[in-house]
Amino acid sequence: MTDILRIFFIAILLTITLTAYFLVIGALFTSRVTKTQNIIEQTSGRAFGLGLVNFFFFGLIAFVMLSLAENAGSFVKGALTIPALVILAFLTVLLSLGLTGTVNFLGERLFPDMSSPKRNIWSAVILCFACALPFVGWFLLLPYVGFVGIGASILGFFQRSSS
Repeated sequence: MTDILRIFFIAILLTITLTAYFLVIGALFTSRVTKTQNIIEQTSGRAFGLGLVNFFFFGLIAFVMLSLAENAGSFVKGALTIPALVILAFLTVLLSLGLTGTVNFLGERLFPDMSSPKRNIWSAVILCFACALPFVGWFLLLPYVGFVGIGASILGFFQRSSS
């Protein structure tokens, strides 16, 4: 019983921190998140495919580099680990922008009458709890949202400004 309460408490804390994180990312990178959100609205299938391919391609490169660095000498270890960490950091940035765009998109769809901060808070909470659903949330919804987010972020870098 204690483990269930501990996991529930951790899930609540993670939801609160992710909600705050999405609000901060949305406030700091407004134009980038708006581009990502527009791409999610217009071409989510294309974004999913692009995100899937790029995640596995760059993830595999980073995994191989980290695996090779594990048994290498100190210089080679550094030469392989640093680029692998840069690749993983870039994927994390893309995922952060993409998930924030997804939260904004969901907020506009689910709560069109609310103000923007409230709408984003509630949509982030709903997305976090939906992705925490065992099996369906873990293995279907979370990867889908993540791949769409990564792909939309990448497409956002190549989208022209409307102004």
